[in-house]
Amino acid sequence: MSTVLRIEVNRSSPVPLYHQVASQLEAAIADGRLPPGSSVENELSLAARLGISRPTARQAMQSLVEQGLVIRRRGVGTQVAPPRIRRPVELTSLWEDLRSSGRTPSTEVLDWRRVRATAELAALMEVEEGAELVTVQRLRSADGEPVALLTNWLPVALAPSAEELAGSGLYDCLRARGVQPRMAHQRIGARLATTAEARMLQEPARAALLTAERTAYDVSGAVIEHGAHLYRASRHLFDTTLWSS
Repeated sequence: MSTVLRIEVNRSSPVPLYHQVASQLEAAIADGRLPPGSSVENELSLAARLGISRPTARQAMQSLVEQGLVIRRRGVGTQVAPPRIRRPVELTSLWEDLRSSGRTPSTEVLDWRRVRATAELAALMEVEEGAELVTVQRLRSADGEPVALLTNWLPVALAPSAEELAGSGLYDCLRARGVQPRMAHQRIGARLATTAEARMLQEPARAALLTAERTAYDVSGAVIEHGAHLYRASRHLFDTTLWSS
């Protein structure tokens, strides 16, 4: 059942009506009156109750969708989205960050196989072209909701099994083998999801995804893994602290 909030609109205000409605819904999500998972009043009901046009109500709701505050599900309606995953730009794994934020991580291993290093991979992994590597693709979920698609390449000698990766984070598995991640080069960007990626991550077609490419090194300076990861932009924030010189 949808929560009906007290919403006031001021037709003499220069602030557009859709923004007045959206900002009050945003405030209700922020202060917990509309908690994650709760149903939001539909556009038709909202328009009739507030005496605004349906396009105005639709625009208000769409602004919440675009901010990742609510999600639309066919047959279910509009619901408040789970809180975003805030990740520090540090040498941690998504598994660790989810657990530290009180979320329950889980992993589906989609692929685990041995491959030969292409010229590009060989340069990244600092091995000879054609050297044998293990590639792993995993779908990471938080509290049962998919949040990231993770692809990694590792030296064969270090690669955890699919069974190990299904129950723990990659860096935890490496540490269990005596490997200590020390530093990494990482590049963060964005692109649109392919049809297959959108389906796996439960996002609309051509949704925006955050990308992260990372090459990690151990205490001796040897490459221990290279990753190409995709994150739901509607569910992630990367935090960093900047210092003045």
